Amino acid sequence: MNNTYIFLLARFIHVVAGVTWAGALIFISWLLLPALRGAGPAGGVVMQQLVRVQSLPKQLIALMALTILSGLSLFYLDISAFGPAWVHTGPGRTFSLGAAFGILAAVYGMFVNAPAAKRMGALGALVQASGGPPSAEQAAELGRLQGRLYNAGRVIMVLILIAVTCMGVARYIP
Repeated sequence: MNNTYIFLLARFIHVVAGVTWAGALIFISWLLLPALRGAGPAGGVVMQQLVRVQSLPKQLIALMALTILSGLSLFYLDISAFGPAWVHTGPGRTFSLGAAFGILAAVYGMFVNAPAAKRMGALGALVQASGGPPSAEQAAELGRLQGRLYNAGRVIMVLILIAVTCMGVARYIP
């Protein structure tokens, strides 16, 4: 398979996975989490459905991995085609900056969001298994975790928007 086809395949994967990953993260942090937060206990039921039944975290991780790996492949292919000096051009620097923000969003999601979501899911399952409403302590912990997810989601949304913007304009930077 020649480099043109490899490039086109990597670009297709990067664009489709990246748009889906970014769109999902923006939707979740801008619309879904605030709505779930406002819905109170009913929001927890919806979140459990998304996490446990729909496997939202696993799907986001798969999209993230496809986006980053295909992006790194594209970066390698560009360096191979244009030489190492390409990294110091306007497009090279802008793609690098976008990649850094995208990877930072992924790392932030894995080390801030994922543990909070996992703890929230476990606590929600414990409350559900008890058959009653959460205790005052459980409700406080759920509220704290919900706030952490909300705030981290906003940070990730900004990082992703910067990454997407860099990727979209890189070829036009002199």
